Amino acid sequence: MEEKSVVDINYIKETENEFKKIMLMYKSALKEIETKIQIISDEFQMLYSYNPIEHIKTRIKSPESIAKKLKKKGYPITYNSLINKLNDVAGIRIICSFIPDIYKMVEMFDKSTDINIIKKKDYIKNPKESGYASYHLIVSVPVSFTSGIMDVKVEIQIRTIAMDFWASLEHKIKYKYSEELPKNVQRELKECSKMANKLDRKMSKLGGSLIEDFEQDMAYNKKNKEPKALKTGYIPAMLNKIVENYVNL
Repeated sequence: MEEKSVVDINYIKETENEFKKIMLMYKSALKEIETKIQIISDEFQMLYSYNPIEHIKTRIKSPESIAKKLKKKGYPITYNSLINKLNDVAGIRIICSFIPDIYKMVEMFDKSTDINIIKKKDYIKNPKESGYASYHLIVSVPVSFTSGIMDVKVEIQIRTIAMDFWASLEHKIKYKYSEELPKNVQRELKECSKMANKLDRKMSKLGGSLIEDFEQDMAYNKKNKEPKALKTGYIPAMLNKIVENYVNL
């Protein structure tokens, strides 16, 4: 791809076809991963009594954010830098119920045959100095276009509801200050992060039986290669009746 300087962000955003093609590439990669996660979520919902995925959020960085990050990292503001130097132009966030659910999701991505994990960062076991906690994956996903298949990088963030609550409010608080956060605000945020972590640990303990049943069901399905929920004995009587009536039509 020809190296181009990004001089006018608004021009790039509104009229530059090359930029639009690049954004299409990232949007398509997000759709691929979001579809896979939604299928997993639907499977959990149907086969198990527990779904570890609360909800999913996706985002594409704005041209302004892309230019700002490239400049901060000391890279030239070009299309090649955008593609080769930034890992988080496209991002997807998976919000889970409990901390063990996060590692279950990571395990599933590890076993995926069509998503390649490039990098892992566990900010749950090793939170950032600010108090930020989450699990980050940088992955590449193959996307099919008429011109061929392209491997596109996407950042996946996996966190609990409490972690997401803290991160969202911390992000908003940062916008209030043009420079570094005041020391007292930093201390308060760290304290809030500790409180959120304590809440997560307590809730994970309370939800332990749910998680244990879920893992037992998964182990059963893997061993028997037949989901418990699909065995005749596990299908509700009402559903059996509906199936029988349908067959007899």
